[in-house]
Amino acid sequence: MQIAILSGKGGAGKTLVAVNLVNLINLSTYIDCDVEEPNGKLYFSSEYNKKDINVLVPKINYKKCTHCNKCVDFCRYNALIDFLGKVKLLPSLCHSCGGCKLVCEFDAITEVKEPIGYIYQGDYKYHQIYGGELKIGKESGIEIISQLISKADKEKINIIDCPPGNGCSVMESIEQADYCILVSEPTIFGLENLKLVHELTTLYNKNIGLIINKANDYNNIIEDFAKTKDISIIGYIPFDKELAKLNSNQQLVSDNNKFKPYFIKIIEQIKQEVDL
Repeated sequence: MQIAILSGKGGAGKTLVAVNLVNLINLSTYIDCDVEEPNGKLYFSSEYNKKDINVLVPKINYKKCTHCNKCVDFCRYNALIDFLGKVKLLPSLCHSCGGCKLVCEFDAITEVKEPIGYIYQGDYKYHQIYGGELKIGKESGIEIISQLISKADKEKINIIDCPPGNGCSVMESIEQADYCILVSEPTIFGLENLKLVHELTTLYNKNIGLIINKANDYNNIIEDFAKTKDISIIGYIPFDKELAKLNSNQQLVSDNNKFKPYFIKIIEQIKQEVDL
C-alpha cells in the first residue's frame, strides 16, 4: 500500500508527518520524493548507497540533418527550435520522450545520457529509507521520482513524502497512491494552498484525509473548508515550541511520550479509512 503525504506549500509539515508515521508503523518504507529539497533522511541514522540517474536527450548530427524540421514540429515541449537554419536543443525543456529520434527519417538524431541526480537507499531499524536529489540547475526530477516510486514494496506500507505544491512532480508522486494525506496549517495562506492539493487529489479521484499541523485556536478556517468538501480530518498536531525544537533538531517527535499519542491517533484514523 502506498500512502502519499502532500501539502500545497513548503513548511506545512508533510515531512514531520511522514517520518513519524514511518517510525511508528512496523516494517514500513519511507520514500522521499521531494528531490529538490530532500531532508527526510536527516531523521534516520543510516549509511546510504547512491545510484546515479540519467535521462536520454537528443544529439543532432548536422552532417546528416537535412533541416526538414519534422523533429521541431513534433516536439510539443518546444525543446527543439529552428535557429538560424539549424535545429537547436533547449535542454531545460526536453522531457526525454524520444519522439524526435523516431520521426527523423535521416538518422540525424541519437540519444545520449545526461546525469540529472541520484537516488539513495538505506536502512533504519526495520525500515527501508529511499530518497533522491536533483542536480543543481536541472529543471525536472520526474525520472528520479519515477525510479523512487518503483522501489515501493507491495507487501509493506509505503509512506511517500511528496514535493510541495501541485505540479508535475507531485502528480508523479501520487499517481499510484492508495490514500493521500493532506497537511495544512490553520492560516489563510494554508487554506489557499490546501485548496490546490485538494483539487489535484480530486482530479486523480484519490481517497483523502486531512491533518491540521500547528493546530491552535483558529483551526476553524481549515475545519470549515473540510466540512464543505466532506474531507475527513484524521488528526491534529499542536502548535508547540517543544515539538518545533525537537523537529528542528532532526529528532523523531513520535519517540517523545508527550507527542506520540497524536501520531498514534492519526494511524488509528488511517486504519478506519483504509485497510492497514
